[in-house]
Amino acid sequence: MHHICARRDPLVRSHRRTTRILGSLLLVAAAGISSFAAAPAPGEARAPAATPLGQVVPAPLAAEPGGTGYEITARTRIRVGKGNAEERRVAEYLAEVLRPSTGYRLPVTTDKGSDGIRLRISAEPANKALGDEGYRVISARGSLTITSWSGAGLFHGVQTVRQQLPAAVEKRTKQRGPWRIAGGTVKDMPRYGYRSTMLDVSRHFFTVDQVKRYIDQAALYKMNKLHLHLSDDQGWRIAIDSWPRLTTYGGSTQVGGGKGGHYTKAQYKEIIDYAASRYLEVVPEIDMPGHTNAALASYAELNCNGVAPPLYTGTEVGFSSLCVKKDVTYDFVDDVIRELAAMTPGKYLHIGGDEAHSTSHEDFVAFMDKVQPIVAKYGKTVMGWHQLAGANPAKGAVAQYWGYDRTGAAEREQVVNAAKNGTKLLLSPADRAYIDHKYTKDTPLGLSWAGYVEVRRSYDWDPATYLKGAPEDAVIGVEAPLWTETLSTPAHLDYMAFPRLPGIAELGWSPAATHDWDTYKVRLAAQAPRWDALGIGYYASPQVPWPADSSRKSYHSMRKEGTPSRSPR
Repeated sequence: MHHICARRDPLVRSHRRTTRILGSLLLVAAAGISSFAAAPAPGEARAPAATPLGQVVPAPLAAEPGGTGYEITARTRIRVGKGNAEERRVAEYLAEVLRPSTGYRLPVTTDKGSDGIRLRISAEPANKALGDEGYRVISARGSLTITSWSGAGLFHGVQTVRQQLPAAVEKRTKQRGPWRIAGGTVKDMPRYGYRSTMLDVSRHFFTVDQVKRYIDQAALYKMNKLHLHLSDDQGWRIAIDSWPRLTTYGGSTQVGGGKGGHYTKAQYKEIIDYAASRYLEVVPEIDMPGHTNAALASYAELNCNGVAPPLYTGTEVGFSSLCVKKDVTYDFVDDVIRELAAMTPGKYLHIGGDEAHSTSHEDFVAFMDKVQPIVAKYGKTVMGWHQLAGANPAKGAVAQYWGYDRTGAAEREQVVNAAKNGTKLLLSPADRAYIDHKYTKDTPLGLSWAGYVEVRRSYDWDPATYLKGAPEDAVIGVEAPLWTETLSTPAHLDYMAFPRLPGIAELGWSPAATHDWDTYKVRLAAQAPRWDALGIGYYASPQVPWPADSSRKSYHSMRKEGTPSRSPR
């Protein structure tokens, strides 16, 4: 994982002019200008104009409009190379998206041809220059070509193509076309290699299918990590064979006293595999030494006094702690990390470390000194909340910064100094990136301890300069955490994640040169019909110029209609 600075990268410099073109195109969007727009026949309604090339979220590195562009028809085939399983996998995904709404067969074929939709993974220099996740889309009369160095890049290119098509393409029933993609070339690559959202399944439990739905939403905006917060005071959500009561007892409740739940190892693998099919890596978190009441309630020996506390269903924090001086604590941690690492193919394992108010500083440092080597022993890289910087971060460790404007200077300085000494940083400042926070005082869901987080505030910051004094190359990316103290249904998740999730995704993907609220809000507003088609009920922020025909479902109307079940695939 490495940070690509837009000001230094020669590929970005070479496309500054096309970035300015992109900005102009965004202003054209409202006018609906397109090379496809032709006068309708008498008595016939005008077909909708094609989305201007590059009017997508996240903003691409470069968009060069030109030519007639491609139209998907009943004759369209999706062409892949012989023997390339990854090309075929992405092609089948694309066909699954397109078939219900277009009504077309869209066969995936290895037959050679210069027409149709062509997916190509190639190590040619032009693709390699775009990095591990970059891609190129060429839309021309008769063909649409997506090329990349990797399957991930090819998949991200497909997400761009989806957004260039009319929003009705997302519906699961046959819709009226035409299905046109504006002509030209998009060249794209991410600014940061780590673009994440976190889903807290501990405060309220979410089923496998509900997690899959959230994965699809994140994938649409080119995020590549899903951080799963699997344990907390209110519930333990992942099966650990060597400590079975963690789930059978510790996972039996949630905030408010509901029945809770947990994932079996087979269900966790199902989530892992589904995320991988969308090119997301799952980063599991076991929060410790604090936020551990579910574990303490399950096993009395983990408590210093040997007495198990009752299960907890409230929302206060900072009262629980593993017993740092007991040997059994490290037997427990070793077993949990060993089993979790064996289930998790990804690079990282998150050990929490925040709000350990019931653990002395001396004990906290001693605990982290013993636990970080355990993570390394089982082949994973340590991640922790930024309090890890106050201990002795292991070589290669990542500290996730969640501070906010009122965070003390000393705490910030501690994180900055750790970064100067080699600790990598993942940024999720609470008053910017915490998408569980209320938009305004009137928001019916969410928390507000870090302030209100309206859409512009969530978008309008630069990860490279946010922590003054931290080396820019220490920042590996951004994350949008979605805590669930007040969120218990997919409708709740939708309302809090949208429209803020796409903005955090853009901060992680798009060049710094494209960062501009006035043009972003136009592209963001254009996403609303797509969310409507996908059944995503969102917050209609007054800061965004939403289209007049958008349904703008409120939280209250969603509550009456029930939980949405459709996935963005």
